Amino acid sequence: MEQNYIKPPVEVRYADQLAALAAADTGKKPENWRLSPKAVRTFILGGKAGDVDIPRKFYGNDALVERCIITLAGSRGLMLVGEPGTAKTMLSELLSAACCGVSTNTVQGTAGTTEDMIKYSWNYALLLSKGPCREALVPSPLLVGMEKGIFARFEEITRTPAEIQDSLISVMSDQILNIPELGDEGLVLAKPGFNIIGTANTRDKGVNEMSGALKRRFNFETVMPIADVHLEKEIIIREAEDMAKAGHIDCPVDTDVAELLAVTYHELREGKTAEGTIVDKPAAVMSTAEAVSVFYQTISHSWYFGGGKTDLGLLTENLVGAVCKENKDDLEKLKAYFRTAVNARAKKVGGVWKAYSETAGLLR
Repeated sequence: MEQNYIKPPVEVRYADQLAALAAADTGKKPENWRLSPKAVRTFILGGKAGDVDIPRKFYGNDALVERCIITLAGSRGLMLVGEPGTAKTMLSELLSAACCGVSTNTVQGTAGTTEDMIKYSWNYALLLSKGPCREALVPSPLLVGMEKGIFARFEEITRTPAEIQDSLISVMSDQILNIPELGDEGLVLAKPGFNIIGTANTRDKGVNEMSGALKRRFNFETVMPIADVHLEKEIIIREAEDMAKAGHIDCPVDTDVAELLAVTYHELREGKTAEGTIVDKPAAVMSTAEAVSVFYQTISHSWYFGGGKTDLGLLTENLVGAVCKENKDDLEKLKAYFRTAVNARAKKVGGVWKAYSETAGLLR
């Protein structure tokens, strides 16, 4: 398949790895799965497929990934919850691609999500000319998942109205979807392999709280932020390099600046520096995904407008835009972080931290 996309689906991006894993897979597979649970684990967490090296794609709790795989092999749905930017969506895409070969059967939850976006709708031209018939039916992700025996992904489920969420209850309980307009032919039974992966941000918990009945249909797994600053640095570098390659940006990645950014995000997220100094946590999301965005934006600016060298002034300006977009008080917290942690390291370590501290005047 042609791979000239801005963001290829996981099954396209890693097609060679999935093929290698399938060829070497001797494990037991749940019905309709492309790979065995062991091979799915290898695809996500890294390992070998014959002579092919499979790199790790998800950095976090390995046991959590195993529990997710086992949940999906059973009859209960999987709900991934956690702070924004903790790779919940990426994990759900990886699981879907490895198990089903399809990661794009997705509902994006919003306040405007309606029931027909989840189940089915109609081609009204055909409906008027031929009446209710299968030809006029437009299947939505849930129905597609049931008929093909693949996963349906439901992103940001708590952002949808409660009544829309609860339309999943009967489907998840009985594995049946009724289309009354089709009469006796309107009963759709889920094929083996069907399941639902949902994601929800803990910051959105109060938007449209899931009902107890719906919660009981899911196994919940909490995806935590990266706790290791060195690992966060590696993720920032890897993701920025991949994005630069996709954008045809031939700009060297400054690993010292990536480390500096990883430390900044880690300490502001934790509310404490490595030396034990307490700092105020911003209200903004201080996720690894946001750090990657700040770093890549800085690289892109250097490529198009600069000489290709990472400009710490640009990094600081991009950091302000990311941290202070929701709450004006966050700017004061960022200034305080520079006055304490950054200035202390500038005196103690020098180098890139000294240059970083000199950009404090851009915090406005």
